[in-house]
Amino acid sequence: MSDLVILCKTEEVVEGAPLAITADGFPPLAVYLHEGAYYVTDNTCTHGMALLTDGYQDGHEIECPFHGGAFDITNGEAVSFPCQIPLKIYTVTLKNGIICVPASEATAP
Repeated sequence: MSDLVILCKTEEVVEGAPLAITADGFPPLAVYLHEGAYYVTDNTCTHGMALLTDGYQDGHEIECPFHGGAFDITNGEAVSFPCQIPLKIYTVTLKNGIICVPASEATAP
């Protein structure tokens, strides 16, 4: 799994309660469960520097705790104002109950 970065176990992620993750080489990440699928996005709102895991997940949307804007966790798109810039999303790989993302998607030097 050297080409993958381990984030957490699937059992650690609860639907409606995104999990904050810190991984070397990545910005703060959020892991979500929605209708049996796992999603990973940046955890920082593109509008106001808030941690999205401090916000409210409603189905496939995460609402920022600062200004109430929201994003679609399945594709990163901003879905309500004042959010306009999409979130970065990551490719999720499941390996034996472990949620991983490709190391190649890291953004830090």
